Amino acid sequence: MTLRITDDIGALIAALPLDIAERLREGNRFEDLLEVVLDLGRPCDARYVDGDVQLADSEITWDDIEYVVSRIGDFGEDNRAGIERTLHRISAMRNRRRAVIGLTCRVGRAVYGTIDIIQDIVELGESVLLLGRPGVGKTTMLREVARILAEKRRVVIVDTSNEIGGDGDIPHPAVGRARRMQVMTPSMQHAVMIEAVENHMPEVIVIDEIGTELEAAAARTIAERGVQLVGTAHGNTLDNLMMNPTLCDLVGGIQTVTLSDEEARRRGTQKSVLERKAPPTFDVVVEIQDWDRVVVRSDVAASVDAILRGRVLPAEIRVRRPSGEIETLQEEAPSRAASVQTSNADAPIQSSKSKRRPAPRPTADQVRGTPLRIYPYGLNQNRIRQASRHLNVPVFLVNDIGEADALFTLRTYYRKRPQVIADAERRNVPVYVLRNNTVVQMEKYLADIFGIRQNNDAVHSAMEETRDAITQVMGGHQNAVRLAPQEAYVRRMQHDLARDSNVLSRSSGKDPRRYVTIYSGR
Repeated sequence: MTLRITDDIGALIAALPLDIAERLREGNRFEDLLEVVLDLGRPCDARYVDGDVQLADSEITWDDIEYVVSRIGDFGEDNRAGIERTLHRISAMRNRRRAVIGLTCRVGRAVYGTIDIIQDIVELGESVLLLGRPGVGKTTMLREVARILAEKRRVVIVDTSNEIGGDGDIPHPAVGRARRMQVMTPSMQHAVMIEAVENHMPEVIVIDEIGTELEAAAARTIAERGVQLVGTAHGNTLDNLMMNPTLCDLVGGIQTVTLSDEEARRRGTQKSVLERKAPPTFDVVVEIQDWDRVVVRSDVAASVDAILRGRVLPAEIRVRRPSGEIETLQEEAPSRAASVQTSNADAPIQSSKSKRRPAPRPTADQVRGTPLRIYPYGLNQNRIRQASRHLNVPVFLVNDIGEADALFTLRTYYRKRPQVIADAERRNVPVYVLRNNTVVQMEKYLADIFGIRQNNDAVHSAMEETRDAITQVMGGHQNAVRLAPQEAYVRRMQHDLARDSNVLSRSSGKDPRRYVTIYSGR
């Protein structure tokens, strides 16, 4: 399907001061125009897709602001207004006395043909949630959904800021035969959603920007009454929505449950786990990445359950080619479960998805000249630098996961699955999960990555010291012997040896100076 765009740009230009309108006509770049910004005491700027352009050297005056305000509709409580029977949006900035001191005049365009990339999904009758960052085209696609569905079904639009159907009492032609209910104040949007279902017998409700708990609850009520719901929300991915405490109910909500010992062993997890609380409000989530590319998650319940269990279900990627053809691809999503190397009791835990740069094991001479860029998440950066100096290896700490060769974090953070870890695994960046935030632990991980052989006699020496201490307390030479501080896995081995020798042992202190004491009696 060929895209067709209508923007009624003449109506917006006519509402601007004459000198600004003339400069815009001289530039003749209306197809690329996004916004015109008028701030009191500053020159006027025009924002295009490729950057901003200053339209005049003179500053905006009170008369300029009043000129525009007098030629548009009334501002609502959300400080938004429009031009009747157009999709343009004018947003106001006010001072403390509520006087308008700035205007953002956003060009509204009706784009026909954007729905073809997901038309088969919305026509199935399932509730669909469109996710995307601001400006990516959610409202434009939602408007087209309303028009297409209204050709065969009863569609009611709940239009909070008149962005879907335009300003004025008569909806813009871009919504087709769909009916529209305007919202007096944004805080009443949830009530108007329920009113639409109770009073007007819709088969489809279309709602833009679900953003509060009351609106999420109203959306669930609508879905449970058998009405198809098509809405939008801010967020890049399903993971973002799950981490949003206000809107996570749209995908079922998340709760912490405690498993029995048997169930925890069966699942191979800890006893406290996160699970979906209820069926999702929306059956399908569409992540809008740009105008011509979307990610479709057709089974929201299964996708949420998989993410909570450390896995990712492959999603469907749809791309519109320049020819207009829609190409469907399958997302590759290996398991996100962490794997522990059993050959070494203190080996780094690395995400099984991180295969772009697995832990290399060349000799130290081969790798010491190659810097390792680490993204530290929840770790003491000074300790990482100290560990790299002790090993004499080149390590750089970065703040952008896109520049990182590896991500270091703690087990407590890894279990919470924050977005940065999900991004790292999606980029195939190795994720190393440390047991504690100590220099010794960091040295072991860096040594493993750089292939540096550490002194394996350290464990042997620690165990010999333990045997000597056991001999002393069993022989009655001492009542207690304090051993040298060791790592957790070495202390476990010391406790095991003491138990086998029928003597008492106890750990004391804090890492990295935590140590074991051997006692003679019970």
